[in-house]
Formats: sequence, structure tokens, C-alpha cells
Amino acid sequence: MSHPRLKWAILVFWLVLAAAAAPLAGGLTAEQDNEISSWLPGDAESTRALERQSALGSDPDIIPTVFVYERTEGLTPADVAAVEEDARVFGQLDEVDGPVTGPIPAEDGQALQLVVPLNVGSEGWEAIGPLVDDMRAEARTGPDGLDVWVTGPGGNAADSSEAFAGIDGTLLYAALGVVVVILLLTYRSPVLWVLPILSAVVALFCSQALIYLLARYADLTVNAQSASILTVLVVGAGTDYALLLVARYREELRLHADRHEAMTEAVHRTGPAVLASGGTVILGMLCLLAATMNSTKGLGPVAAIGVAVTLAVLMTLLPALLVVCGRWVFWPVRPAVGSAEPSATGLWARMGALIRPRPRMVWTVTAALLLVACLGMFGLNAKGLSQAEAFRGTPESVEGDEVASRHFPAAAGNPVYVLTDADTAGEVARAVAATDGIGQAGEPQVVGDTALIQATLADPFDSQAAYDTIGELRSALDGVGDGEALVGGNTALNLDVQTAAQRDNRVIIPLIMLVVLLVLGVLLRAVVAPLVLIATVVLSYGAALGLSALIFDWLVGVESTDSAFPLFVFVFLVALGIDYNIFLMTRVREEAFDHGTRQAALIGLSATGGVITSAGVVLAATFAVLATLPLTFVTQLGIAVALGVLLDTIVVRSVLVTALTLDLGRLMWWPSRLAQRHDEPEPPSRGKHAAPRVPAPRPEPDVPGHVRPGP
Repeated sequence: MSHPRLKWAILVFWLVLAAAAAPLAGGLTAEQDNEISSWLPGDAESTRALERQSALGSDPDIIPTVFVYERTEGLTPADVAAVEEDARVFGQLDEVDGPVTGPIPAEDGQALQLVVPLNVGSEGWEAIGPLVDDMRAEARTGPDGLDVWVTGPGGNAADSSEAFAGIDGTLLYAALGVVVVILLLTYRSPVLWVLPILSAVVALFCSQALIYLLARYADLTVNAQSASILTVLVVGAGTDYALLLVARYREELRLHADRHEAMTEAVHRTGPAVLASGGTVILGMLCLLAATMNSTKGLGPVAAIGVAVTLAVLMTLLPALLVVCGRWVFWPVRPAVGSAEPSATGLWARMGALIRPRPRMVWTVTAALLLVACLGMFGLNAKGLSQAEAFRGTPESVEGDEVASRHFPAAAGNPVYVLTDADTAGEVARAVAATDGIGQAGEPQVVGDTALIQATLADPFDSQAAYDTIGELRSALDGVGDGEALVGGNTALNLDVQTAAQRDNRVIIPLIMLVVLLVLGVLLRAVVAPLVLIATVVLSYGAALGLSALIFDWLVGVESTDSAFPLFVFVFLVALGIDYNIFLMTRVREEAFDHGTRQAALIGLSATGGVITSAGVVLAATFAVLATLPLTFVTQLGIAVALGVLLDTIVVRSVLVTALTLDLGRLMWWPSRLAQRHDEPEPPSRGKHAAPRVPAPRPEPDVPGHVRPGP
């Protein structure tokens, strides 16, 4: 940034690119793949059953949609006639693929049921929501007093579609609103906040455009979940990097009269930390490619691309904007050359002074309290959410399912499908019917050399008893006949998702830890410091999970969570949470050459404390925005990540890591040459460090041929 013309070239480049990217970014929603295959584990038995079902001629995209009609005082002939008319009208819809089943009367004479096979094809759940709304309106034109609910897989998909409707815009505006407020409080400037926000928006548009192109032309899988997380991640991480850069630039403006020189030095000093931080996140996200869950695997490259583009924008466009604007952008507190650096005597300098006398006691007590918080993990039930638990509140599909369960078999509308060879169909059908937990098994439907057997469950399809039945059924069918019998259906799908998510937890969490450890080792050129930092972040992760389990029970009212929840929280807390340790420890290492490790720990804490805390609050607030969505898993993810980030920035980074560094001293850098120093001075008794050397002010050229003192 030292060349006066470079800033204009960078500015024009990004503004032109953003203008071209905006229309492409708007098309990302249309390229999302929310079909079942974009979420399921690719090699699961239920997935293979879907593929074989498709080869049989039964379209796996068919979504059974259940209409439940109820009159508690007893159905009338007019009610039956109205439902029969609904069945006729629904059967004529283009999206109905197959005969409408029903009306099916309940034994108590109080309810009727229609099962409508909908098929919206490649349009996914974006199309099923409006279609179900139109059908619901038609069904409610019957006699007064006849209540109607839409439930089953189709009703659930419609409610999910409504929950995700407009999610990208809602998340973006909510995240930006939260960030603007925090930046105003942090900078106390009515102008400065605009530059990080503008940079983050440019990064978001450019990353969405690139992901759109890859989804359209390179088969990159993007679904609603990964697109939503992308928005939060880019805005949160981008603002974090901006805070670090702006803080160091403001510090350098007090040392340099020429703002171009100040920015060059700021980028030089913060560049390694920001690049290492972003690189850690990118590598951590790419570890998700080892997942068996397609939804988890697809998030990896989407998030990695978002962070990579954010790094490029924040380390080029933001510096250019700051240099173009000059010192006035910090108004009303402009950093003048030679003025005192306020962080030297600020809150975090005082915190360091409190930790310095007894660092071992401080880190021991802090670690013990975090370990106590970790005990809450024993109350975390990460075995999946039932359909009723998946939504915050009670959408119509959940209400309808409760009504249907009062009058019809528990798993109506969610059958079990068994695919097998035609020559063993009879033997397999008998084994299915004999399995405990199976309510009723139909006759085999044979097409060519493949047979389909449809059965109902005696228990609710998303209950643990139903999952146990699927397990028993698979065991019973193992070895029956010479071919392979595949068990599918929604219950089998949910069970396979849980199994795959638990496998991904066991494989990917250690893999990410190894990647982060290697990055820290290369960055800090040490072995001890990376091990210590990894241990502190994992401790923070455990404490966040433990406290989150209590919050879910007390505030959200749901004790269970998704099977993928521990992995998602780990990815964001470790990959993002390690950022703050990188910001702190790179500054400590930089100062350790001149001041010794213990004094450098105090300098690093006071110099980075404010900006890291602000960055943590920004990231926590952006993830907390996820808690506003009506989906339990996304709400839980937002709460856990926000809590973990706050723990990491306020407790782990500021107290635990600083105390450990003060206690270990130069051993933190073993086996590098910093660890071999034997002349390391003790920090001053009051925890203060010498003020940095302030060079003499130099004139700052603003316009070629005209030189005036810097503002």
C-alpha cells in the first residue's frame, strides 16, 4: 500500500468485480440442491434402497402428503362427500404422481385420511411449499366444523420450506445490523464502520457468485443449510479480520506521518496472523470432505471458498479504502502522530497486571471451572431430533401428526420399503411380517427381477422404538435368500443419518485437530505452544457444549439435538476460535524477541485484548442471529457457537492462555531459539511495559507535487 496509485487500482478492481458478481450471487438460491440425495450419506443402505426403488419405476422423489380430516363429535355424510371431492381434485393435479389413497376412515368414526403422492421433481422444497398451501386452501372449503391438517413427509417438507423462505436475506440483514451496532460501539465513530461492512458485503457477493458458478458448471453441491452458514461465516469472519487490521493500522498511524507507510506496516504485521487464521479455517472446512454425510461434505468447500474470498477482500480492498479516506475516517478520535497508545493502560493491561503475580493459580482455577462446565456434556443427547422437536413452536405438520396418531396407526404416511430380488420376495415378505415392531406388511410388488415390499411401523416413525425396529428388521433380513434385501423409507433414512453423523464425529474431529496443530506449529515455530493452545480451545469447546446442553433444556425446551451437532460446533469453535489465539500469540512472539516471553505476554494481551474481544463479540453476535430461525438445530448451533466464542475470547484467550504463557515463559517456544534464551527479563512489578518508540513525524504527501503535514 506504499504506492499512492495502488489503492485506486485495488478499489476499482473490487468494485467492478462486485458489480459483476451481484447478479450471479442472486442466482445462488436457484442452484441450491435440497433433494434428499444432497443430505444423505452416499453409501448408506437407505440411499441404495432409494436408487433401487427408482430403477423399479417407483420415483424416489415422490413425497407422500397426508391430509387428516377430523370432527370430534363424529363425521357426517357431508364430511365424507367433501373429502371424496378433495381426493378427486387432488388426483387431477400435474404434481400428483400416482393414485390418491383414501378417504381412509378411522375406526372411531371421527377422522378421515388422504395420502397424496406429490412429485415436484428437481424443483425441490421451493416448489412444495406453495403447492401444499394451494391444496390446503382447497381442503378447507369443506363443511363447517371439519378440521383439516396437512402432515406426513409432504407437510413436513412444506413447513421446512416456509422456515427457510427468505432465509438468506433475513440472515444477511440481521447479521449486518448486529455488526453495525457493535462496530459503532467499538470504534465510536459514525463513519469508520461503513468500510468493514462494505468490504464484508463485497466478499459475500463475490463468494456467492463463485459458488454459484461452481454449483452450475462444476457440480458443487450447495443446499439451504450451507448457503445460510456461508452468509454468517463471511460476515462474521470478515468483520473479525477487519477489526484486527484496523486496530493495527490505528496503532501504526501513531508512529508514521505517512498513512501509506502506516498501512504497509499494518498489513505486514497483521498479514501472517490473518493468513494463518484464514488458512486454518479453510483447511478445517476442507476436512469436511472426509464426511460420509453429503450435507456435511458439501459444506466444506462452500465455507472454504467463502473464507478464501473474504481473506482476499479484507487484505486488499479494506486497506485501500482506509488509505483513500485518510485519518479523518476515525473522527472524532483521530490517531495523531506521537499520541499515546491507549491500549497500554487499558482494561486488558490491567487484567494482565492482575494475572502476573499468580499465573499458576489463575490458570489452574480457570481450567477447573471450565472442566466443571464440561460435565454438562453428559446431558447432551446428540442422537437426533424427532419431527416435533425439529421445529421451534408447533407447525401444522406436527399438529397434524399428533391428530393422526389419535385415530390412525402411528406411522401412517411413513412406510418402510424393502427392496429385494424377485425370486426371494415371498421369503423376505414373511421375514418382514414376522419382525417385532412391524404393524402390517403388504404383498410384494414385482417388476422384472426386483420386488418391493411395503410395511407399516407399529410405533411413530421418528421414535427410538421405530429405529430399533429398523435395526431388527435389517438383522432379520441378513442372509434371507441369496440376494440383498435393502430397507429404506424415512425411518431408515433418519437412522442412517444418525449413524453416518456419529462416524463423521469420530473421524473428522481428530483430523481437524491435527490440521490446526500443524498450522500452529509452522506459524509459531514451536511444539509446546501449539499443544497448549489446542488444549485450551478443546477445553473451551467442551465447556460450550456442556453449558449449551443446560441452555437447551432450560430455555429452548429440547434436550435432544442433531447427531451432527457436536461436529458442526467443533468445526466452527476450533477453526474460528483458534483465530484469537493466533492473533494473540503471533503478537506475543513478535514482542518476545525484544522483551522476553513473560513481558511479551502482557504486551500482547494489552495490545490485542480490545480488538480480539470486539472480534469475538461480533462473531458471537452473527452466529447468535441463527437462533432467530424457527429450526431447532440451527438455533442450537447459533447458541453453542456464540457461547463458545465468547468463552474463548473473554476467558480462554485473555485469562487462561495469558496465565499459561506467564507461567511457562520461554518454554512455550520449545524447541525454537526463543526457548534457548537465558537472559529473559521478568515483567515489571506493576504489569506495565515501556511505551513504544515514537519516530519523529514526517510530512504526508496527498497530491503529487503538493506536500503538507499529515492530518
